[in-house]
Amino acid sequence: MDYKKVSRYVVLGILFFLPVTFLLFLYPATHNYTPLDIVNESVLDIDTFTSNTEEKIVLEDYITVLGFLGNSPIENSIAASNLKELVYDNFIGFKKFQIVILMPKGTEKAVEQLKAEIGSYEGLRFWHFVFGEPTDIQRVFFSLKSKTNLNEDLSSNDVYLVDKDLNQRGRLDDRTDNELEKKKPVYGLYAYNCIEVAEIKNKMSDDLRILFTEYRQKRKGEFNSDTRRADDLKAEIN
Repeated sequence: MDYKKVSRYVVLGILFFLPVTFLLFLYPATHNYTPLDIVNESVLDIDTFTSNTEEKIVLEDYITVLGFLGNSPIENSIAASNLKELVYDNFIGFKKFQIVILMPKGTEKAVEQLKAEIGSYEGLRFWHFVFGEPTDIQRVFFSLKSKTNLNEDLSSNDVYLVDKDLNQRGRLDDRTDNELEKKKPVYGLYAYNCIEVAEIKNKMSDDLRILFTEYRQKRKGEFNSDTRRADDLKAEIN
């Protein structure tokens, strides 16, 4: 028996079947995941806001990370830099993805300074700063579900996920495994703090990937929206 030839075929067989086996293990995970929760509906669109580009910036039909940097955006450069490096740079290739920051009118020059600071290595083609009156900014913010308020200068370290249908996405139940075991009270996650690097990397990035997977499956006709998560939580609370 030619053991060298047998060994070669065994190695080739392993190299061929190993990736196939790996994909088979992944298949249930990608088709039976839990969709990202809708935590709030009817987020206001931003039709009344203007931008420094000819393109009309809106939320509808886009997957949007929505934020507020206030009257002094340079003072919030850490939050903006984290958002750029940990979110924008990682998801820029996804279709219909954008970051939109609502700014008060009169901050246009300060925004250009901030853009030069955070966008020096790569363009910000899908990152939009739009400008509106303070009352318009507050109206959009109040249409979101949030545990915090805007600061006096109309800024916030929190950003929000808004889907193509103007629904706010997040987690109805953000308890850890340890908290679930101890049956701690249910609490949700409605926004993501850009100062907390771990929250962006471990929660926001995962949630965005889940949301992109949902829309990819919808395009392919494979998405199953049957989920009793919200009903389960209501029963648990009651």
